[in-house]
Amino acid sequence: MVAIRVPKSQRARRELLKHAPKLVETGKKTLILHGTKTSAVLNSALADIFHLKRDNAVKYSKKNGNIRPFESGGETSLEFFSLKTDCSLLVYGCHSKKRPNNLVLGRTYDHHIYDLVEVGVENYRSIESYVYDKKLAPKLGSKPFFAFIGEHFESVDELKHLKEVLLDLFKGEVVENLNLAGVDRIFVCTAISPTTVYMTHCALRLKRSGTSIPRIELVEVGPSMDLVVRRHRLPVESLKKEAMKTADHAKKMKNVTKDPLQGKLGKVYIPDQQIAKMTLANDVKGLKRERREAKKNKEHSKKQKMNAE
Repeated sequence: MVAIRVPKSQRARRELLKHAPKLVETGKKTLILHGTKTSAVLNSALADIFHLKRDNAVKYSKKNGNIRPFESGGETSLEFFSLKTDCSLLVYGCHSKKRPNNLVLGRTYDHHIYDLVEVGVENYRSIESYVYDKKLAPKLGSKPFFAFIGEHFESVDELKHLKEVLLDLFKGEVVENLNLAGVDRIFVCTAISPTTVYMTHCALRLKRSGTSIPRIELVEVGPSMDLVVRRHRLPVESLKKEAMKTADHAKKMKNVTKDPLQGKLGKVYIPDQQIAKMTLANDVKGLKRERREAKKNKEHSKKQKMNAE
């Protein structure tokens, strides 16, 4: 386990708060790592994943031999690198005779391993192997569509888990509003069998359809691969409960509205005042003022009469 860092100054406390878990998360960074031994296929796959996420990813090319994600104590290095780079998504590639072209996809919470999915990469085609009009190449930072085809994504637990991890890995930053004109690519995942998923990356080409809604064509731009699920590890119940916390919604206040110009507006209801039944004291300032004005008017009228005589 990674040692807990105790801040010694106010500035250090502010920096740690920036990396702490939040109820409303910002964009997630991805850490890409190599194992002790990797194949040419795996190197190409890791390079293409980094290319797709290059605006929000960190890639280490040095070999790491002490990382064993599914073994007890083998995830310590992953947690250390996650804390060092402030990455909450992990992609780890390794190659062996027992598990060739092995790819481990994982997520972290508070820089501790949350869950893991291990897949084997088969029938891989890199981005460079596809020939297409470069004007259709997806732009950096664009939001992709996702299409999950096949009933196994709903019935098989391993594929359900893989679907969640793939969505987290490639969806990018969460936004409230989206301009459909800027959505230029799609990830198509097809469940071939209960353990195999064919995944391909396509660009969207808009063509005239004779109506206001354009016709969409898919153009493969790569990469594409078969992902064979080997092992997966679900999150611990206590960690899952902590990670699934949501922000409490503010209670709706009665008779209070918000206006973009005037700000917060409220209605106040006052009961009818029965003035006729109210008792007024003699020393009210308003009555004194009325008496003074009546006295002045009386003196003024007397002076006018005397002048007239």
